[in-house]
Amino acid sequence: MAKRTNPQTSLGGSGKLNFNSLKQIQRKKNQMPKPTRLTVESESWPIRGSFNISRGAKTQADVIVCRLERDARNGLGECVPYARYGETIESVIEQIEEARGRIEAGAGREELARLLPAGAARNALDCALWDLEAKLTGMPVHRHICKMPPRPVDTAMTISLGDAEEMALAARAHGHRPLLKVKLGGEGDIDRIHAVAAAAPRTRIILDANESWTEENISELMLEAANLHVALIEQPLPAGKDEILEHIAHPVPVCADESVHVTADLDALAERYDCVNIKLDKTGGLTEAMQMREKAHRMGFAVMVGCMVGTSLSMAPAILLAQEAEFVDLDGPLILERDRKHGLSYSTSIVSPPSPLLWG
Repeated sequence: MAKRTNPQTSLGGSGKLNFNSLKQIQRKKNQMPKPTRLTVESESWPIRGSFNISRGAKTQADVIVCRLERDARNGLGECVPYARYGETIESVIEQIEEARGRIEAGAGREELARLLPAGAARNALDCALWDLEAKLTGMPVHRHICKMPPRPVDTAMTISLGDAEEMALAARAHGHRPLLKVKLGGEGDIDRIHAVAAAAPRTRIILDANESWTEENISELMLEAANLHVALIEQPLPAGKDEILEHIAHPVPVCADESVHVTADLDALAERYDCVNIKLDKTGGLTEAMQMREKAHRMGFAVMVGCMVGTSLSMAPAILLAQEAEFVDLDGPLILERDRKHGLSYSTSIVSPPSPLLWG
């Protein structure tokens, strides 16, 4: 049976139209979230040559793009599923689909953090929500999160893992850049370090071991790095074996990558690391990454803002995060054969903030 309304209530008790009540109803109607349409697509972007680290090689970057459409405006976010963290294209899309109902009903970034765990899926949606808000309000994202207008930043250029001679050739080709990030793999690393340092004598060097060093060789390798004036060593030991770092000298500062994902991880790293690598695909987006950067600095950590291998759409939010970082490693598009339309502008190793046509 249809519900009957009380005319005395609906008309304000006197039979006359209550305009105040109608205004309240209209105000509530206007405040209701408008429908959002979510589109999810996977894309593959060829890599120039191959990209090699201690865990293997890849010839293409597989990414997922989320598009949120509302009021003829589109917000975009890109993520890179990472096998090291148990992610695949399929599993990340499945996570995004689990959140579809709430996102399309108007869920914001705060609710998203409760819907999905930190990781690639949440990153794509979080960044798409930031972008959509900027498009709807006309207020750039940097106005919300940057203390000053964003400026171009210097990014590291990555030297892929190979034998010492191959890496020296690559380092020599990029020796004009101010910062190189050199991938290592354990056995043969002393030869690689010496070869790269000799090939690029005027360049600051970050060594990224990707968890390939051991308790037995870490002290020797760190001393070799110190003698060659290396600026930073990233994730030398496997995640879970960080305690070793409490008991050995750090002649070169040590940066956590695989050992740190979100803000809550930072407390366990005190006395072990000197720097933390913040990646949006680990934190689950810009929202958590901002909180993590602030706490890391309060705790005395230096901050690196890093990336997986993706297009400029992946890097764009991280450029804003990198405005207050000691190290920047956002060279993903430089590793690709081509980038997407309206991509970031790179001048040697200087990368400019994103155009609104790309993101934010």
